[in-house]
Amino acid sequence: MAEQHAPFVAMDAVLMPSTALPDDMPRIKGYDFNQGVDHHALLQSFLTTGFQASSVAHAIQEINRMIEKRLEPLEEEEGCGSSLSHSGCTIFLGYTSNLISSGVRESIRYLAQHKMVDVICLELRPRGINRIGNLLVPNDNYCKFEDWLMPILDQMVQEQKDEGTHWTPSKMIHRLGKEINNPESVYYWAYKNDIPVFSPALTDGSIGDMLYFHSYKNPGLVLDIVDDICRLNSKAVFAKQTGMIILGGGLVKHHIANANLMRNGADYAVFVNTGQEFDGSDSGARPDEAVSWGKIRMDAKPVKVTHSPAILSPV
Repeated sequence: MAEQHAPFVAMDAVLMPSTALPDDMPRIKGYDFNQGVDHHALLQSFLTTGFQASSVAHAIQEINRMIEKRLEPLEEEEGCGSSLSHSGCTIFLGYTSNLISSGVRESIRYLAQHKMVDVICLELRPRGINRIGNLLVPNDNYCKFEDWLMPILDQMVQEQKDEGTHWTPSKMIHRLGKEINNPESVYYWAYKNDIPVFSPALTDGSIGDMLYFHSYKNPGLVLDIVDDICRLNSKAVFAKQTGMIILGGGLVKHHIANANLMRNGADYAVFVNTGQEFDGSDSGARPDEAVSWGKIRMDAKPVKVTHSPAILSPV
């Protein structure tokens, strides 16, 4: 009986010979926990693990480049009516407010406490009366917040009237960081270390509710957003180099990226979010879209980390 062969077309399709891969291409190999838990080696192994692990490793490399550049000596320059101190790389940290309400707050507080970032930009976003995503928040927390905040707003109105204090959202957050006097707070350490916190959506959330109620009780408080955008943009314009680390998307992502447009783009960028580009949102826009706008420099090596399989590598 003649020997049977699989159809040649099928064999050619399945058993097509491979071309040689470049010698310097990383070979896939995961971390061997039999050698113990070495956190540095574990993170290094992500480079050869593949999929999102590789993107995480590239993001770590990009952030390390920001930090190395940031350690260069300080210089002084004048800009937007005030003296600006900056290092070799000004690091902009952006995040959405739900991260503060979750267990990520301690990590962000650590960065502010040890002055590892230069500018913080956050987005306030309501998530329901008693919920923030899948987190439950007792309504009493909002009542306690109102009891704490209202007297401070009274003081701010009085200082505005008596002393001509010019309030902006970032100056208000600076004041709240001083008043809270709690080392567990991100904004306490931002106040202590003089790290400006910009919140372009300050009124979108519980603070906005309190400002609304206070306007009936003691009207007159004015917050100048124009001064803040000048100050934020100047932080980018007068920096030697800039790096963006943006956790989440939406307004906070665009606010930082657009500030870096004013200097022809950031030198380093790491985006961490689950947004996809097919819906046309800024959250989902890939780093190469930001390059086309001049928000990231053409010679930069930006990284996006996402849980979706649609984006598997730095772009």
